[in-house]
Amino acid sequence: MKDIVVKINNINKIYKLYDKPIDRLKESLSVTKKIYHREYFALKEISLEVKRGETLGIIGTNGSGKSTLLKILTGVLSATSGEINIKGRISALLELGAGFNMEYTGIENIYLNGAISGYSKEETSKKISSILEFADIGDFINQPVKTYSSGMFVRLAFAVAINVDPDILIIDEALSVGDNIFQSKCYRKFEELKDKGKTILLVTHDVDSVRKFCDRCIWIERGHLKEEGDVKKVTSQYIAYTTKRAMNIEKEKISVNNNVNIKREKKFTPISRWGSSVGLIKYVTIYNDENEVEYLDKGSGFNLLIEVQITQEILEGSPVGIAFSIKNKKGQDLIVGATFDQNKFLLKEGFYKVSFNMENYLVPGEYYIVASLETRETQTPSYIDYIEGAHYFKVGSNEIYYGMLDVPMKISIDGIS
Repeated sequence: MKDIVVKINNINKIYKLYDKPIDRLKESLSVTKKIYHREYFALKEISLEVKRGETLGIIGTNGSGKSTLLKILTGVLSATSGEINIKGRISALLELGAGFNMEYTGIENIYLNGAISGYSKEETSKKISSILEFADIGDFINQPVKTYSSGMFVRLAFAVAINVDPDILIIDEALSVGDNIFQSKCYRKFEELKDKGKTILLVTHDVDSVRKFCDRCIWIERGHLKEEGDVKKVTSQYIAYTTKRAMNIEKEKISVNNNVNIKREKKFTPISRWGSSVGLIKYVTIYNDENEVEYLDKGSGFNLLIEVQITQEILEGSPVGIAFSIKNKKGQDLIVGATFDQNKFLLKEGFYKVSFNMENYLVPGEYYIVASLETRETQTPSYIDYIEGAHYFKVGSNEIYYGMLDVPMKISIDGIS
């Protein structure tokens, strides 16, 4: 228990909604205690524990309650009911403008936020140089922050938040306005904080950022804690949910025709699966020298095989193709390919075996395959059958590699004497 720095138990946040402003007054003055409001649960029975040094990703659609949860943790809002226990100093970057006076200069706001965090002017002065170096906004530091661009503003706000030496750092979507250079800088700082045993709570819509950086993930939807646990699993389920919402496709049960004579059959154990005609992808595997494998030696070439059934029903739309992605354990795309890339389409009813041959540039580790049968009439694919976690395999080697891919390269050195 000593490693638990954030513990919340059955948190509820209820708002009273009134149809007319006068109803609030009527309710407060009612002798019979007549109710004029209806209750809206922004959060309902949320329980959660976060360990010291853990980076927790928090995802969910707009209005799901993510920001409400963070505001309760930081004391900006009060919970309607439930228990909250926090050990350590919290520094939060909730939204642009929070905690800053727009009329003050950047320097003045640094001292203001230092005072809010409980630091004396002398203590804040010792941190000024590191804050200015990280924010990197030049002479604008002496100008009113109301003149700042959103990028300059968030750089200063983030620099202040991380340099007050927090035990718990809370970030709510603020990094989305930064450029790639600033985001890379932030993630390096995150790693430094993790190494020091700091705890980070990151709210974002960017699933790639969660997969890249977080140790664990929770998904809040409509005020409820919908999923919690492994980053890859939770984010995959979230992507499936949001994709289905966008496509307005209801989840269907997998239906496979057992009378079809497929030589190789195995039961899929996908992380998630969805589409307008789920079940048409029959088999996914990788093979080397005509043999199926679940282990590859570093540097050996291999084939990725996807077997599908094409029905007349799905051919009535746009041309149909196959796409795949090879992902690491955190769900980051490493290798992506599709028949669309070579203008090859599945145009007739029947069974197809689609094979992709490639060199193995993957470093040793564990990987899984996403396979999809889809159309691409617009820039957004329309998924017929999508499987995340269609096949799992490992790459091994006796050598040590760094990075995600080991791509062959030629190195030349020109010396000048």
